[in-house]
Amino acid sequence: MGKGCITVTKYFLFLFNLLFFIFGALIMGFGLWVLFDNQSFIAVLQESSDTVKVASYILIGVGSLSMAMGFFGCIGAIYEIRCLLGLYFTCLLLILIAQVTAGVLIYFQREPLKYEMSNIIKGMIINYTGQNRTTEHTWDFIQRTMKCCGWTGPGNWSENLSIKNSSKNLYPCSCRNESLSGTDIQEVGLCEHMSTDLPVYESGCMTSVEKWLLDNCGVILGMCVGVAVVELLGMILSMCLCKSVVQEDYTKVPKY
Repeated sequence: MGKGCITVTKYFLFLFNLLFFIFGALIMGFGLWVLFDNQSFIAVLQESSDTVKVASYILIGVGSLSMAMGFFGCIGAIYEIRCLLGLYFTCLLLILIAQVTAGVLIYFQREPLKYEMSNIIKGMIINYTGQNRTTEHTWDFIQRTMKCCGWTGPGNWSENLSIKNSSKNLYPCSCRNESLSGTDIQEVGLCEHMSTDLPVYESGCMTSVEKWLLDNCGVILGMCVGVAVVELLGMILSMCLCKSVVQEDYTKVPKY
C-alpha cells in the first residue's frame, strides 16, 4: 500500500476513533443518568430492583471502555504502532461480541422484565404512604404528568394499606383529575373526598410508562447501533493500517 493510501487510512481511522470516543461518552452518560436520576420512572424501578442498577453499571463500564479504546485507537493510528492497532482490533471484537450477546439476552428476557416491573409498581402502590421522597414522589410525578392512576387502573389503589385501613374516602392526590370537582389539588400523599365517586383519572399508567420506556430504549438502541457500526469500520481500518505498516527487520538487531 502506498504512502498516500496509508495517510488516508490513518485519517479515517482517527475520525472513526473520535466518533467511537463520542459514542462511548454518550453511553456512559446514559448509564450515569439511569444511576442518578430521581425524577422519572427509572427511580421507581431502581429503588426496588437491582437489575436496573446492574444495567446502569454495565452501561457506564462499556461507555468508559469505549472511550478508552477510542483514545488508544487514535494514538495507534497517528504513530502507526502495530501492537497497539492489533490490541485495538481485538478489544473492539470482544466489545462487539459482548454487545450482541447483551442485546440477545435482553430481547429474550422482555417478558420476565415486564412481569418484574409490574410487581414492583403494584408493591409500591400497596405500601404507599406519601412519605418516601424517592420512589413514591417519583410515582406521584408520573401520575400527574401522564394523567393516569394506578398501574392497570385506579382500582389498584384499593389494595393500598392506608386506604384499606381507613374509614374515609381516600385516594392518591396525584391521581386527581383537575377537570372534575372535588377538594383542593395536592401533589403528593393521600387526599380525602366526601363521596365514593372519586375525582381521579380512569386510565392506568401501564401503557404510558411502557411507551416512555420504549422511546428511551430506542435512544439507547440507536446509540448502540451507531457504536457497533463505528466498531466494524474501525476494525476494518485498523487491520488495513496494521498490514500496511512496515515491519522492522529484527534480524539486524545485534544478539547478545
